[in-house]
Amino acid sequence: MLICPGDRVLMSDPHYSCYPNFIRYLRGEPQTYPLDEDDGYQPHYRDIARRLNRKTRAVLINSPANPTGAIISKKNLEEIAGLDRWIVSDEIYHGLVYRGRAHSILEFTDRAFVINGFSKLYAMTGWRLGYLIFPPDFRRKLQSLHQNLFISANAFVQWGGIAALEKTGAEVGKMVREFDQRRNLLVDGLRGIGFGIKVPPDGAFYVFANARKFGQDSLKMAFEILEHAGVAVAPGVDFGSRGEGFIRFAYTTSRSQIREGIRRLKKYFRGRE
Repeated sequence: MLICPGDRVLMSDPHYSCYPNFIRYLRGEPQTYPLDEDDGYQPHYRDIARRLNRKTRAVLINSPANPTGAIISKKNLEEIAGLDRWIVSDEIYHGLVYRGRAHSILEFTDRAFVINGFSKLYAMTGWRLGYLIFPPDFRRKLQSLHQNLFISANAFVQWGGIAALEKTGAEVGKMVREFDQRRNLLVDGLRGIGFGIKVPPDGAFYVFANARKFGQDSLKMAFEILEHAGVAVAPGVDFGSRGEGFIRFAYTTSRSQIREGIRRLKKYFRGRE
């Protein structure tokens, strides 16, 4: 298998909050390298390479990323692909891109596992339909794992996936344009309140905003925002130690709801002054 007890997997900080739990479930050890908001949350070869050791089995990347919305540049992906380790690339937000292009790690190496699915681009979250692209040498192990744990997706879900691939091109394009408008609306509104957003998200549907102007405890702040403003947000600390002091906002709701959320946040934070 890819991960054995004691093996390490290197990932960014901040990162999707479930990644460390997945690794620990397999009795592996999560290890992190830092991302910087000033640099648009770009992972760099030098930061990853200096943290590799004999226990590091794989490097986990995510582009477009949750929680930052950052897209890894072609140059950085190409350099990461040159690392002498397996690459696990979470590409679930591919297609939800507003500037530039999200490249797949498979453009640069075959020593990679690509995770993708239908939940984000096709709004099929509850259908639980995904897929994995993997090197041929792992075929038998993954067949055994799949047969014993999953067997297959429900038939109607598979038909839904086919319909999504064959018949929704225009709708997907329309939704991406709508997300882009929501993104701009939310970024402008949060900046107007005083949140720091040095580099707007290029993909996915999140804004990872610097809230240190208002406080250092993001978990406490998230609960206070929910209680006093009626707006649900995610505390940055959930996404790693470097996320502390940040708040993640999602723009998966309508523009009218986003405007209402901004109005409530503005009222709440002005009341704290």
